[in-house]
Amino acid sequence: MTDHQTRSAPYHTARTDDGTTVVTLHGELDLRAVLVLAAALDDLTAGVEPDLVLDLSPVSFIDCSGLGLLCRARNRVRSRIGRLRLVAPDGGFLRLLHCTGLRGAFELYPGLPEALAGKDLPGPARDGLMVCGFGRGEARRVSVSLSAPRRSRTPTPPRP
Repeated sequence: MTDHQTRSAPYHTARTDDGTTVVTLHGELDLRAVLVLAAALDDLTAGVEPDLVLDLSPVSFIDCSGLGLLCRARNRVRSRIGRLRLVAPDGGFLRLLHCTGLRGAFELYPGLPEALAGKDLPGPARDGLMVCGFGRGEARRVSVSLSAPRRSRTPTPPRP
């Protein structure tokens, strides 16, 4: 049996909780999963002011295509003046976000109850907000900048 045949098939469940759409992703968030999930997330982020929670707790693996899917969902939600929250209790996923420079790009919560309880933040108060506190059992709010300072590049003179 080859490696791709032994991997768990990706799937998701969606429900609405008091106006917030909660999507629980399961299995591996890799290229194969992205091909299946992209259309579903596009549909969920197509409306005006989408309010979406992605529960990544059951996700066992995520690669760059999975990160791309999350970034696409984030960008679509933000362009529609909506909100995207990620439930990510796994330290490995948080390290992945940190290593890729994406940790400050998402609202992160250690559990689904915390993500749903954090739904009452006003729009301007949540811009650039990352919620953390993993391992302590409580969430704390930390303000972060979503835009990295641009480095000016001095043009290299052409070689003769």
